[in-house]
Amino acid sequence: MDEQGCPRCKTTKYRNPSLKLMVNVCGHTLCESCVELLFVRGAGNCHECDTPLRKSNFRVQLFDDPAVDKEVEIRKKVLKIYNKREDDFPSLSEYNDFLEEIEEIVFNLTNNVDLENTKRKMELYQKDNKEVIQKNKIKLTREQEELEEALEVERQENEQRRLLEQKEEQLQQMMKRKNKQALLDELRFIEQLLDVFCDVGLALTSSRACTPQVGAEWHYSTWQTGVFPLGHAAVWNHTEVKVSLKMSSIHLLPEPRASLNIFQKFLHESSSLPASLLLAQHKDRSTQLEMQLEKPKPVKPVTFSTGIKMGQQISLAPIQKLEETLYEYQPLQVETYGPAVPDLESLGRLGYLNHVRAASPQDLAGGYTSSLACHRALQDAFSGLFWFPS
Repeated sequence: MDEQGCPRCKTTKYRNPSLKLMVNVCGHTLCESCVELLFVRGAGNCHECDTPLRKSNFRVQLFDDPAVDKEVEIRKKVLKIYNKREDDFPSLSEYNDFLEEIEEIVFNLTNNVDLENTKRKMELYQKDNKEVIQKNKIKLTREQEELEEALEVERQENEQRRLLEQKEEQLQQMMKRKNKQALLDELRFIEQLLDVFCDVGLALTSSRACTPQVGAEWHYSTWQTGVFPLGHAAVWNHTEVKVSLKMSSIHLLPEPRASLNIFQKFLHESSSLPASLLLAQHKDRSTQLEMQLEKPKPVKPVTFSTGIKMGQQISLAPIQKLEETLYEYQPLQVETYGPAVPDLESLGRLGYLNHVRAASPQDLAGGYTSSLACHRALQDAFSGLFWFPS
């Protein structure tokens, strides 16, 4: 199939991928630049058939063949006049004759066959069936409106469904972020609570003001409420234990009660351990976590990309030369079981090229000659003529 292009300026879509071809009522093609140049005054004649054309009637070519665009446009105009339906005819045969008449009119107008009589026939039909044409046009308009309304309703439903899905997706993402933030807050609360618990426990065990009654009261209040009693701050201040500020920061965390059960379980499991041991365990866990978060150090390469280790000395032995016989060309011998085929140079002299189509200049530019086709045909004809079954 030929490449699409403008017949006037010879521009193709290969040289200009953004080329836009236009077609008019005559069916001949022009590019957009040529249309702007030739029809600068709004009207002009076709460069091929000299038909008077208007610039406003040019439209973008939809099909590869401009004749198809011409037929589609003519069919639209004809169907606006011949718009009767099957219900308007008493029998199916008459309706089929009506459709056959439409196809004949479209064919004549497309191929410029008997144009005057065809146009006169259309004008006469339009004058005689003016009321029927108008009634069917109104009916068709009403059906198109109903179809457009149905399409609009479907479009709105799709839009609402899309908005609902988008809203649900946003809600899910919001819940994920909220759960993630809640988990981080809970972990931060537990970490701070462990720090304070270890500091306070260590202070109480090392304080001279810590009596068995104070320790029991502190442990009981922590176990029941999950909040350290600030009432003993005065006692701890006398023993140079400055923990009231850190303890008060626990109450600033969002929803500390959510981690109370987890912390109470930890207290229950480790309440029998001394405070110094709890502090050491907490520091060990923090150190292990920091070591896990550290980035691994890059490993220095010890081998090259070829697999040779760095610093290794390799002795390269000289390549052994292999002495062999040189290549000698021998022509290919093809057994055809038939007479010998003349070579390419002698085909014309022997008269074989008299009945072969001569090569065109385009064929010669591509490397094709008449001798190639003739030589192949002779090979096929002579092959197997001397063969006999054994």
